[in-house]
Amino acid sequence: MSAPPHHDDDDDNEEVFLDESDIIHEVAMDNEDLPDADDDSELLEEDEDGDFVHKFTAHTGELYSVACSPTDADLVATAGGDDRGFLWKIGQGDWAFELQGHEESVSSLAFSYDGQCLASGSLDGIIKVWDVSGNLEGKKFEGPGGGIEWLRWHPRGHILLAGSEDFSIWMWNTDNAALLNTFIGHGDSVTCGDFTPDGKIICTGSDDATLRIWNPKTGESTHVVRGHPYHTEGLTCLTINSTSTLALSGSKDGSVHIVNITTGRVVDNNALASHSDSIECVGFAPSGSWAAVGGMDKKLIIWDIEHLLPRGTCEHEDGVTCLAWLGASYVASGCVDGKVRLWDSRSGECVKTLKGHSDAIQSLSVSSNRNYLVSASVDGTACAFEVENFR
Repeated sequence: MSAPPHHDDDDDNEEVFLDESDIIHEVAMDNEDLPDADDDSELLEEDEDGDFVHKFTAHTGELYSVACSPTDADLVATAGGDDRGFLWKIGQGDWAFELQGHEESVSSLAFSYDGQCLASGSLDGIIKVWDVSGNLEGKKFEGPGGGIEWLRWHPRGHILLAGSEDFSIWMWNTDNAALLNTFIGHGDSVTCGDFTPDGKIICTGSDDATLRIWNPKTGESTHVVRGHPYHTEGLTCLTINSTSTLALSGSKDGSVHIVNITTGRVVDNNALASHSDSIECVGFAPSGSWAAVGGMDKKLIIWDIEHLLPRGTCEHEDGVTCLAWLGASYVASGCVDGKVRLWDSRSGECVKTLKGHSDAIQSLSVSSNRNYLVSASVDGTACAFEVENFR
């Protein structure tokens, strides 16, 4: 996860695009003190079986998500199929807190832009928002009728967006537990989504093979992208460039497409058609001019988005499940074979293979100082690797 965006003083004086008049109704919440993690939780030092510098082993089931704080370089959150989430710190093996209260698998995690809040979402449709800046207490948010697919925060405020299996998207002001809007229109599970970096637009993708572009204030769907020349099967992932102008999406059908957010038009002319199996992850480089795409066809492809040309194809031994840019030049990939690989995006060469897991990697996150890459695996553990030399 990248550091919080820098804003000039002039930006701080801009009018916030959401205010009290936008509240639909108040949402009941409960507060829970956060207890210590189980005594058997531990953060292990590097051993001969892996390249990690620390390994977190408190979970008792497979991990689905990992998130690094955007402000505290050591703080990490993990969650998984054991119905539990944890906060822990790289380098502090005796510090861990359990995010209690979820009754089904915790599928999603996200830190707010300022690092003060952590949201955790469960397959029972419950979201909890934890205050990690002080008392470590959780607020409970209910509403979605299906499991939570993903969580995203507004880039400048404590506005939380959640996509659900019940075809809906929900948005709250978490400071006062107010529901700000619901977004209805998708015909299937909402599998991916996010605010644009400027915070003015929302983009969401669904198993109904459509991308929808929304006005956050009105809830109106300004564009619906579907049919030829777009995806023919459900969307699995999307990412938005730093200038809030382009959305890059991947699908189960193995296709990748670029959409102009302002016009809602597909602009790639099928130039990115190089995968033969489901796309699992997409990510723009910090500059926004390059992007990485990973799929179950065992390939990670680096694209020059401005010229719609491939820069390199990174071959894997198994399917690619997740990726994270470490900086302008290097990108990390997580694989079904349990390995994390670091790639030079300029040459397409694998510069390092990181070992520490015995099963598929599900999620990757980068620390705020970009010194660590943390992986979450089906094997029930999370590993922190040093990557400060790859930026």
